[in-house]
Amino acid sequence: MIQILPATTIEHFETISGLAHTIWHEHYIKIISVAQIAYMLEKFNSVSHMTARAKDGTLYFYLTDHDVPVGYVGIDCHKDHLYISKLYVLKESRGKGIAKKVIQHTVALAKDQGVSLVRLHVNKYNANSITFYKKMGFEITDSVIEDIGQGFVMDDYLMAKRI
Repeated sequence: MIQILPATTIEHFETISGLAHTIWHEHYIKIISVAQIAYMLEKFNSVSHMTARAKDGTLYFYLTDHDVPVGYVGIDCHKDHLYISKLYVLKESRGKGIAKKVIQHTVALAKDQGVSLVRLHVNKYNANSITFYKKMGFEITDSVIEDIGQGFVMDDYLMAKRI
């Protein structure tokens, strides 16, 4: 059974950070350098970063399949939209409908908050994720290159789904 559970404790964020290290090294190695993976894990997926973001209102959830952690999502709530800042699932758990359930959960959360737009960024070379998001009703709305420090950039599409 797939569950989307709120991350509220240091232990939850440690679990998420561990998942991030596994997922990023298995998935992004074909897209960005090992050095950039290490930098982005520390900058955006460390326990300290996530706990600080959670205090500022970012919602984090860890995803389980039969009580085993298999992924995580981070959602920023804005007055006119929700922003999926992170959505990652372990390789062996992909194709089971987990990410689809997360999108449905996010859409329900958006409706509950009275907003009609969900946004996200996706790496331009992350073809499978782009295809998935399009199947879920997202459209590419922009192309952005963002300097994230240390000589690294995020070369992404901005995608959005109207609800």
